[in-house]
Parts: sequence; structure tokens; C-alpha cells
Amino acid sequence: MVNTLTEKQIEAGKELIKEADALKIKTMAALWFYFQDQEAWKLMLSIKGVENDGPKLTYSKLQKVIAKAKIKDQLALSEIVLAKPVSPLLELLKTAVKTGPGISGVRFTGNVINGHLIQDAYIYRLI
Repeated sequence: MVNTLTEKQIEAGKELIKEADALKIKTMAALWFYFQDQEAWKLMLSIKGVENDGPKLTYSKLQKVIAKAKIKDQLALSEIVLAKPVSPLLELLKTAVKTGPGISGVRFTGNVINGHLIQDAYIYRLI
């Protein structure tokens, strides 16, 4: 049974990206991804500089962004997963979808890319 991605989650993700952009946090990829093994949606972010800053500092920055965007009631830090800019999943998705630097809303459901099934994703940005 696939948990449903809610409109509230979609809007919270969008607000997070808008606020991160305003604060000059370079988000290279942002998408809700359904992790079938966990039966859960996670907001996957690839942020430039995470390799140097480390995940702890990056999560700390994101916590501030969530508070500033006033979405702490809609999005918990535990729903966010950081990905390296050159992660296999993001590279795979980029072969099928490129959005540019804006904030898009691409639903990507039940697609196979190079033999890999992407059960479900909602893509804001893949650059």
C-alpha cells in the first residue's frame, strides 16, 4: 500500500525551497521520493556544499529555514534526507527529467529508467 503524498507536504516542500533560495542555500535537487522499503515519503534534497559543511551543519541550516518559512507544523526535519549531488538515484532521475533552477511540480509515477523502477516521486528541481 502506497502512502499518499499530501497537498500539505507538497506545499511545505515548495515553501522550504523558496526560503532556501532566498537565503542563498544552493539546492541542486529537491523532490519528494517514495521509499518503498520504509513505506514513507521523504523530501530528498541535494545542497551544494554539503560535502564540505557536513550533514549536521546542513540539517541545522535546514531547521532554521523551516522555522523562518513558518512550516514547522507541516514539515519535520525527520522527513528530510540529504543526498550527495552525484548520488546514483539523482543521476538516474536526471536522465529522464531536468527542471532548470526554478521550482517545478513534476509527478513521476511508475516509470522505469534504465531498468530501475521509480515507484513515485514529486520533483521540484533537478539541475
